[in-house]
Amino acid sequence: MTDTEKPYSEIRLTKLKQQRADEVDDIVASEEPLEIRLGYNDPLKGKLHKSLSITMRTPGDDINLVCGFLYSESIIRHVEDIADIDDDTDNVMRVELNDDVSFDMQRLDRHFYTTSSCGVCGKASLDALSTSGYDTLLDNSFTMNREKLFKVADKLREKQSLFERTGGCHGVATFNGNGEIVTVAEDVGRHNAMDKLVGSMLRSHLLPIEDMGIIVSGRASFELMQKALTARCPMLVAVGAPSSLAIELAQEFNICLIGFLKDKICNIYSCPENVL
Repeated sequence: MTDTEKPYSEIRLTKLKQQRADEVDDIVASEEPLEIRLGYNDPLKGKLHKSLSITMRTPGDDINLVCGFLYSESIIRHVEDIADIDDDTDNVMRVELNDDVSFDMQRLDRHFYTTSSCGVCGKASLDALSTSGYDTLLDNSFTMNREKLFKVADKLREKQSLFERTGGCHGVATFNGNGEIVTVAEDVGRHNAMDKLVGSMLRSHLLPIEDMGIIVSGRASFELMQKALTARCPMLVAVGAPSSLAIELAQEFNICLIGFLKDKICNIYSCPENVL
């Protein structure tokens, strides 16, 4: 696996149109598993290696995806925390952290368990963020003119080259105060797309964001809001609907959350003063 592998595949299919059935060539977004294996130093046990996650993603930008994932999970705070990334093996990314990097593996195990199980209430999820060192954005002063905001969704769509070819992937992007798209990432998984975006900015030393917003092509879930919070992003805009817990997170941590952005219409769920 290389970080430049094509994110799409060419296929042959049968297209039905009214009374016709034609054999045609087409392009679809690729989807393959990626396992993240982490090497780190345990103060008591020494050097350990652990299979951290397996995600279904669109190949390409794998290094950005892994860096963004590790950052969003508070495993690393700087790209320099990574000693080495080995992406020579198909669908496996091996990451070695520097020996002085410390994090709570037990907290991480609990997080992966609770996000994949039933019966965990929303209040517990929000409390977990607070106790894990996530701070409220007290200095959220990022503002957008509403006319410029209304155009951001169309500008994202123009930048989604993979979606244009396949129609089968999510897009996320950062935008500045003038409503211009800065960085774009695409993937069949919305969380992977966000990790690719955050990882790209981490590697370019552009985190925390603070002076830019993030737009997502679909709905805004709790996990996307959490990743935006980790990046210290002051505004998250969704073309689709936000979930109830995403709204609670935005209100709790003072992030401007906007949903259903389309055709000069949107809903503002928190921090309406950020839209001029």
